[in-house]
Amino acid sequence: MQAWRVHRNGEPGEVMRLEETDRPTPGDGQVLVEVRAANVNFPDALLCRGQYQVRPPLPFTPGVEVCGTTEDGRRVLATPTLPHGGFADHVVADEAALLPAPDALDDAEAAALHIGYQTGWFGLHRRARLQPGETLLVHAAAGGVGSAAVQLGRAAGAKVIGVVGGPEKAAVARELGCDVVVDRRSEDIAAAVKEATGGRGADVVYDPVGGDAYTRSTKCVAFEGRILVVGFASGVIPTPALNHALVKNYSVLGLHWGLYNAKDPAAVRACHDELTELAEQGLVKPLVSERVPMAGAAAAVQRVADGTSTGRIVVLPGGAR
Repeated sequence: MQAWRVHRNGEPGEVMRLEETDRPTPGDGQVLVEVRAANVNFPDALLCRGQYQVRPPLPFTPGVEVCGTTEDGRRVLATPTLPHGGFADHVVADEAALLPAPDALDDAEAAALHIGYQTGWFGLHRRARLQPGETLLVHAAAGGVGSAAVQLGRAAGAKVIGVVGGPEKAAVARELGCDVVVDRRSEDIAAAVKEATGGRGADVVYDPVGGDAYTRSTKCVAFEGRILVVGFASGVIPTPALNHALVKNYSVLGLHWGLYNAKDPAAVRACHDELTELAEQGLVKPLVSERVPMAGAAAAVQRVADGTSTGRIVVLPGGAR
């Protein structure tokens, strides 16, 4: 089969190589899945760079979520077992963690529903307890993770303020349904949020960026607001001033979705049922900006690493719809 493999750590466009290799062999409790669509995530870039919290042995294949077909014909969502990641014709995955692919979504959309939307749902509902009528501030609102949070926030009845970088991404955020869009390159985020909320600030901040985005969030978070730390796409991990959280009376909440797979798998399945229902109602639909053939996977991961993409880029090894 064909698979993209990484033999040394570095930038995705430089270290990913498309090769012929053997199909992976399922172990106990695992199944073989034919990949129909593999979603590109920022962690794929971190895996290539050797900067992710999981460091598979070299050589490995990146790709952390796929939509595929099992040997008995089920269309499923899966998180492949590394080092045999999703940018390949076939993967192995734990049978117990497979989720049925929603009929309302095609293969590319379904592949993008898994980690980003689960992260958004657990973050907004389980951790931050977002309430109807509250204001949600989403950083990188036109990106893969941010666009999911925008849709989930709207479905929950929140007012959504999206922060983006540049007019093209601002247009995407508006199309997603953001009530207010702030271009961080030309506008003061804190001033814009306060203006949009009558001085109150954002009740919940969804931050997959870190760095300066986190710092600006602390300047416009509301009384009893909640800042959700989801990731550090900027490459800068902020150091919170806890005295500031004390004085302004807000919370800083961490969200590592992968832990729920190990500690509360029933909650993951319940979340998937909720997301499937929202997809059927048309309230969420992954924003797939590009569908690329297998040969384009390395360039796609590099674009996500560089922050130049919008929505999701999905790799289609073949047979996808």
